[in-house]
Amino acid sequence: MAATNFSAFTVFTASGIGFSHGMAFFPIMAFGTGFMAITFWLIGSKIWVLGKKFDLVTPSDLIHHIYRNRFLSILFAMVMIVFTVPYLAIQPMAGGLVFEELFGIPKVWGAVIITGVILIYTLRGGLKAIAWTDVFQGLLMLVLMTAALIIVANHFGGLSAAFERVRSMSPELFSRPGAKGAYTPGIWFSWMLLWFFCDPMFPQLFQRFYAGRNPGSLARTMLAYPAICTVVFFLPISIGILGHLYVSSGNAVDNPEKILPILMTSIGGPFMGTLILAGGLAALMSTMDSQLLTVSSIFTRDIYPLFSHKREAPAISGRIFIVVIALCGLALAVLSQSTMLEIVKHAFTGLAVLMPSVLFGLYWKNPRVESAISSILAGQALVVAYAIFPESTPAFGFLPAVPIILVSVGVFLGVQIIIEKLPDLSIKPVSLTYGIIFTVIFILAMDFWNWGKSGPFVFGLPYWTWYFIGLSLIQTVAMVFWLHKNKLMKAVEE
Repeated sequence: MAATNFSAFTVFTASGIGFSHGMAFFPIMAFGTGFMAITFWLIGSKIWVLGKKFDLVTPSDLIHHIYRNRFLSILFAMVMIVFTVPYLAIQPMAGGLVFEELFGIPKVWGAVIITGVILIYTLRGGLKAIAWTDVFQGLLMLVLMTAALIIVANHFGGLSAAFERVRSMSPELFSRPGAKGAYTPGIWFSWMLLWFFCDPMFPQLFQRFYAGRNPGSLARTMLAYPAICTVVFFLPISIGILGHLYVSSGNAVDNPEKILPILMTSIGGPFMGTLILAGGLAALMSTMDSQLLTVSSIFTRDIYPLFSHKREAPAISGRIFIVVIALCGLALAVLSQSTMLEIVKHAFTGLAVLMPSVLFGLYWKNPRVESAISSILAGQALVVAYAIFPESTPAFGFLPAVPIILVSVGVFLGVQIIIEKLPDLSIKPVSLTYGIIFTVIFILAMDFWNWGKSGPFVFGLPYWTWYFIGLSLIQTVAMVFWLHKNKLMKAVEE
């Protein structure tokens, strides 16, 4: 699950943001994506049960089962496919950066090579093949990124000493709102909220909810996820920050998202540099192959039947669609002048609009199809408005994702209440209690009282980074008790 989620964004964009903005981005990613793991049980367990009981395979299968409306399930499928393409595009974009830095190959050809390699083994295998390659690639990424940080830190005298040197030159890298003042309280809150709504709607993650052997496997994943996120995001962000020591020696960096390839080829030497950058390639490959496989299944089960009298497309149609969608992602990667961060912000926001229809659909006893359709259309209309008229569409100090998510939720609830008169949610008291607990943890993550502060420092890191590591630990303990109340801890232990 971690490997299929952590992509080129994790390695190359995170290290680039670490270089440009500093440690302010670490809690956003480490705590924010770790907190999102609550949804693995909140919606994942229900999706698993329904999937096993009714033979559901795609996200749209679930929507059709809940709402019994073909238009809504097709709308859901199309939104997933459309917003997966830009997310897909950042994988060959990053591959192009790596090949350019390693071998001097133009970025276009690097993007083509990485897309071709992924296509070959994705077309040859199925879900189980992708799952096992994800496991290998995820471990490879983790081991080699750890090696990368060790090499860079040792080159500059050790991690704590290297951080101290950076801090003496640019102390703003260790406080919020960061070196460029970008991570204001509103933007901070925006990213935290966005992860919770968009990550479970990544089609490659959503489909994994069906694939667990039992609910216990989903629960174990949820419990481990905050710790995994903390480790994984600390590595590239720290490497990006240490890149300032490389620049201070008179070297230039034209693109922050290239800081990791530049450091590895300059410090690690040809062999180690190439080996460690393979870890970055592993991260993007483990995401792109899963994306291709999932959107292919969405096409064969949900889109193809619209144009034929068959319930599901033949295998060759799914393979052709994989090639087509991969080429669309490649074309966007080659033609786009935007950064990977700018691209994924639009993609993530578009996918986040789908969350209310899933969440309320699973918990409302009689969810109305009108509520879901209205919610998705209203949210996507705002996504388009913010994309076309970014200057004239106010976000009130937040990322556009926040007003878009609020409108999507509000429209769903409003239409549902108008039609049903009174809300009828199937929420157990224990779930409500732990919902309050997790809400308090989320509020504590909005530690605006620490804004502008950096020290004191512990092992080279400002104390507020340890605060968030502690919050993730508290969240994990709360999740253990949550599972215990749901009588699932026995399955987890087994």
